[in-house]
Amino acid sequence: MSFMRPEAGETLARYREAIMGGVVIALGLWWAIGSLGLIKWIGLTVATFGVAILWSGLRHARIRAGHGGVGVVQVDERQITYLAPVGGGFVSLDDVGLVEIAEDRAGTAVWRFRTGNDILFVPAQAKGAEALFDALTALPGADINGAIRAANTPPHDTVVIWQRPVMSLH
Repeated sequence: MSFMRPEAGETLARYREAIMGGVVIALGLWWAIGSLGLIKWIGLTVATFGVAILWSGLRHARIRAGHGGVGVVQVDERQITYLAPVGGGFVSLDDVGLVEIAEDRAGTAVWRFRTGNDILFVPAQAKGAEALFDALTALPGADINGAIRAANTPPHDTVVIWQRPVMSLH
């Protein structure tokens, strides 16, 4: 028997990391305000770590918005694997030249990882797709906030998240 609505439980689960960051900030500030000497500085350090946890938690809470798509996404050692009944595949981040998010025919957001002439399509609603955002942090200059917006609200136009810089030979 639960005393909480399922929607409220899902929201708390999405924001659990941010809530933990708030608790760490409160603990650190309590030590910093109520103590002297070394404990005060330790409290300020703990509060700083709490701010980092809170910021990361809020970002992850925005990412975890979707679910119920087809397939499963796994990210391991800079390799993205999409397992699906039809159209699955894998790609290494070292080979990717372009990462985009676009709207598919059904009106949902889909990731496109381009490697030369090959393209891996991954639905943004696939199970484990939030791991793609962590994988994007390995790409210098990737637009993480743009990816969050595009994955949560399917864009009408293609949104370029990252593109490999062109190397000049002179």
